[in-house]
Amino acid sequence: MSMILDKVNYIYSPQTAYEKHALKNISLKIEDGEFIGLIGHTGSGKSTLIQHLNGLLQATSGGIYYNGRDIYEEDYNRKELRGKVGLVFQYPEHQLFESTVFADVCFGPKNLGLSRKDAELRAFSALRSAGLSEEYWYQPPFQLSGGQKRRVAIAGVLAMKPEMLILDEPTAGLDPKGRDEILGQVKAMHQELGMTILLVSHSMEDVANYVGRILVMDQGSILMDGAPKEIFKRYRELEAVGLAAPQATYLMHGLKEKGVPVDTGATTLEEAKESILQAFIEAGKFPPHTS
Repeated sequence: MSMILDKVNYIYSPQTAYEKHALKNISLKIEDGEFIGLIGHTGSGKSTLIQHLNGLLQATSGGIYYNGRDIYEEDYNRKELRGKVGLVFQYPEHQLFESTVFADVCFGPKNLGLSRKDAELRAFSALRSAGLSEEYWYQPPFQLSGGQKRRVAIAGVLAMKPEMLILDEPTAGLDPKGRDEILGQVKAMHQELGMTILLVSHSMEDVANYVGRILVMDQGSILMDGAPKEIFKRYRELEAVGLAAPQATYLMHGLKEKGVPVDTGATTLEEAKESILQAFIEAGKFPPHTS
């Protein structure tokens, strides 16, 4: 599976006083099995971009190709595309409406025309993949915690058996424990299901910890595209567009400026810890690690 965007442009309210050029010549390729982070300040075009990936919005100009096919071809089945490219909006729990969690997760597969048995089998599998304990499956969704509701919403999309999962700020509004649980489950789904995942996030720590590639958007364009370490090396450029690097990046640069020989490429707390310990060991401050 691959998705290619070729010079995609999108204009809201064209030829009116409210015209806005939201996407500007976006060209990129998403390969099968990638875990990508999409970052950018509010209004940079992130939400507009992801709504193009499953055909919710149609480009003003340019092309989008999924598995080699132009999704704007007249005979292309965009309803089928939305089953293959699942999109979980921000605060998706607001869209839960069935009487029980299990019924809510069954809704999507039933809407695809699957039999009751097949829809239920998909719901079982999706709820397990989303990490929601069986004790909650037959409860009303509104009785669950915020993190549990978020898992139900993700399971509802997983039940459609997507090949690609897009998560728009999946940890928004959650406490630190809920955030870590959701992102841990997303990482597990990526590893176990081999699913392509696009994570939209404002948290640089979350992006640094989980993704293998980062897309940085600014004013409707892709400003940067690369591995986390390469992107966060350019933290001054990120600051210029209203973003930042993970705290570990600033810590390591600060230590380096004070003469401590640490790795300024460290982007996670674990990497920073290991580099700082090694620097102290080499300076004779601590004994070497023993196993």
